[in-house]
Amino acid sequence: MKKITESESNYTGLENMSTHEILAGINAEDAKVHLAIEAILPNIEAFVNTAFERMKNGGRLFYLGAGTSGRLGIVDASECPPTFGVPHGKVVGIIAGGDSAIRKAVEFAEDDTEQGWKDLLEYDINTNDTLVGIAASGTTPYVIGAIQKAKSEGILTAGITCNPDSPLSKEAEHALVAVVGPEFVTGSTRMKSGTAQKLILNMISTTLMIKLGHVKGNRMVDMQLSNDKLVDRGTKMVMEGTGLDYNDANALLIKEGSVRKAIEKHQNK
Repeated sequence: MKKITESESNYTGLENMSTHEILAGINAEDAKVHLAIEAILPNIEAFVNTAFERMKNGGRLFYLGAGTSGRLGIVDASECPPTFGVPHGKVVGIIAGGDSAIRKAVEFAEDDTEQGWKDLLEYDINTNDTLVGIAASGTTPYVIGAIQKAKSEGILTAGITCNPDSPLSKEAEHALVAVVGPEFVTGSTRMKSGTAQKLILNMISTTLMIKLGHVKGNRMVDMQLSNDKLVDRGTKMVMEGTGLDYNDANALLIKEGSVRKAIEKHQNK
C-alpha cells in the first residue's frame, strides 16, 4: 500500500529557507486541509447521524489512537464535559501506552493488535457505544485490532485516516479519509494530517452535542461553571435569556448551577 502520508514533501532544502519561506510553505499546505475535509462531508454526515441514534439512547463515544492521533482524541473528549455539561464518561479518549503516553511516547505501544480492545474492555464497551479509530497512516495495529474486534461485537465503528485504501479505511464501517497529501516535512503527520483529524473530531463531537440538545441558539447552555470567565459568560447568557440585570442574573446562575436551569427557573416562576 502506498502511503500518501509518507510521500515526499512538495518542498526541499527546508534548512536553506528563510523564516518567511518556511512559514509561507506550511501555511500553503495547511490551506489544503479544509478542501480535503469538504470532499468527505457526506461520509462524516452519515457517520454522525448513525452515531447519534446510539448516543441519544445512552450510548457513549470512544476515540482510540496512538501518538498524535491518540492525543487529539483525548483533547476532544476532555473538552466535552466542560463545554457541554455531559458526564466525563460520555466521550472517552484512549491512547496506546496509557495516560503516560499523553506527554511522553511509549515505545512500541502502537504495535500490539490486541491491547486496544483490552483497553476498551476496561470501560465495559458494548453495542450501544461507538468507536472511532484515529490513525493518520491507517495502518496502526493498536487501532486496527480494536476496530476489527469492536465491529465483530456489533459496535459501530469509524476510522479517521489520511490514506485511502488503508487497512483502517477498509475495516471501519465508516471510513473518514481526508487525503491532505504529503506533509511539509516528509512524514510529519502531526502537521496537515493532525490538523485534519482535529477538525473532523471537532465536527463529530460538536454536531453530536448540538443534536443531543446541549446547545440552545448558539449558546453552550450546559457548560460547566469552572472558572470566573465562564461564570461571567454564563451570567451574560442568563441576562439575554431573562432580561435580568447582571447581579440578579449572576445570583440566579450561581444558585441553579447552569445557564439552562437558571433560565428555566426564571421562566417557570
